[in-house]
Amino acid sequence: MRNVLLTLLLGPSMLAIGCGRGASGDRVVLQNKGSDTLVNVAQAWAEEYKQVDPSVAIAVSGGGSGTGISALINGTVDIANSSRKLKPSEFEQARANGVEPIEFVVGFDALAVYVHPSNPIERLTLGQLAEIYGEGGGFEQWNQLGVTVDGCGSGEIIRVSRQNNSGTFVYFKNTVLGKQRDYKLGSRDMHGSKDVVDLVEHTPCAIGYSGLAYATEKVKLVAVARSEEGPFVAPSVESAVDESYPIARPLFMYTAGQPTGPAKAYLDWILSDEGQRIILAKGYASVRPVSPK
Repeated sequence: MRNVLLTLLLGPSMLAIGCGRGASGDRVVLQNKGSDTLVNVAQAWAEEYKQVDPSVAIAVSGGGSGTGISALINGTVDIANSSRKLKPSEFEQARANGVEPIEFVVGFDALAVYVHPSNPIERLTLGQLAEIYGEGGGFEQWNQLGVTVDGCGSGEIIRVSRQNNSGTFVYFKNTVLGKQRDYKLGSRDMHGSKDVVDLVEHTPCAIGYSGLAYATEKVKLVAVARSEEGPFVAPSVESAVDESYPIARPLFMYTAGQPTGPAKAYLDWILSDEGQRIILAKGYASVRPVSPK
C-alpha cells in the first residue's frame, strides 16, 4: 500500500528515491527512528549495510526513545530505537492501532555519571544520586558531598539531565529515583546525549548522566555503588555485560509485528557478529560474545 501511495503522490519518476524495489533497481528505504543513545551506532550500522545490500537504504533519525515509540505506534516507522522498554500503556496504544510491537535487544549500555575533570569526587551511591536529582533531595552544594570544585565559585551542584521524551531520562528516573519519585525542578534538560557531555565539559559545577559511548577525555566518569557498602564500579563495556555496574541497561529495537523481507534481513545482520562488532567499536556492549574479524 505504501508503494501504491508513493506512486500516486510522487509519480514513477520519484520512486527511485523512495520505498519499493523493482527491475529498474529501485531501492527499499527502511525508516529507523528514536533513541539518541543509539543514534550514533544506528548510523554506523546503516552506513555499513550499504556494502552488505546496496538495494536497501536505512534512513536514521534521533529525537529520543519516545519519538521512535510514537512513530511505531502510529505506523510511520519500520524500526524504532529505544533505550528503555515500552510501557504497558504504549503496548495498549499500539495494539489499539493494529500494531503488535516486537522487541529485539541489540546491545547493552552503561549509563555513565559525568562530572567536570576539576571535580575531585570519585564515587557516588545510588542514594546520593537520588538526593542530587530527586524531588525533595537534600544535596544542593558540592560541599555537602565533602568536595570543593576548582572553578565552581558558587559551590552549587548544577544538574544536567535529559528531556522527558528520552529513554535515558525514564531509565535513570526508574533506576535511581524510583518509579514513585520525580526529578526536582531546576535541572538543565538537554536534547541529546552528546549535549549532556558537552555541557559538563564546560561547566565545573555540573553533574550529568549519559550513555558511556559519549564519554570523552574532557569529562570524568564517577564509580557508582548500590549502597555505601559497595562495591563501587566504574562504567565500562564489561561492567554493563555482567551487570555489576548499577545503571546498566539493554538497548532495544522494535518492529510492528514480526519483521519480514528487508527489515528482517537488516535486524539479522545487526545481531550477527558483523553487526555486533560495530556496536562494540562504538563503546557499547554486544548482546553476546562475538568472534574477531
